[in-house]
Amino acid sequence: GWSSRVSGQTNPPFCFERIPAFRQAYGTMDGFRRLLNPAQPEPEPTLQDEMSELCTMSYKNRMYGFGICFVVGFALSIVGTIWFALGDVTLFAIFYTLGNLTSLVSTCFLMGPWSQLKSMFKPTRLVATILLFVFMALTLMAALWWKKTILVIVFCVCEFIAFLWYCLSYIPYARTLAKKCFEGVCEF
Repeated sequence: GWSSRVSGQTNPPFCFERIPAFRQAYGTMDGFRRLLNPAQPEPEPTLQDEMSELCTMSYKNRMYGFGICFVVGFALSIVGTIWFALGDVTLFAIFYTLGNLTSLVSTCFLMGPWSQLKSMFKPTRLVATILLFVFMALTLMAALWWKKTILVIVFCVCEFIAFLWYCLSYIPYARTLAKKCFEGVCEF
């Protein structure tokens, strides 16, 4: 019939249940090359392949991850502000910076970590990204090592402005609008 004999074994007839397995095994160009040349060794997975495999989440889970991370980041910033009101500048700097960092990481759930990193260092937001990380580090250094309250406040304000400028870079024409608003305020 429809079966063939290979090494004394009979292959079952073709059935549609085997198609998903075929697509999984040979669905990519590398898989197609393996089909044509089965003796070729399996290529080593790259860092991007490993990160993509680790970060496969459903849309619903991504939204939950983003929401939870963003709320936790916002809460950490609020806790830092409370510590500032209570007079502890060191805890303020730590909680405020951790809050901003957690809020920044929350967007990895929306785009994926690899896409987020590539997006952060595009030329349009490279300066904002670098300034954000520099001011985060300076805020922590001013609080933990230099213990200068005025520097903590100045660097936190700069960190806030850098984070705002970074966020505005994702909204079309938002930076232009912010510049015009700032220019309008400065004219008074």
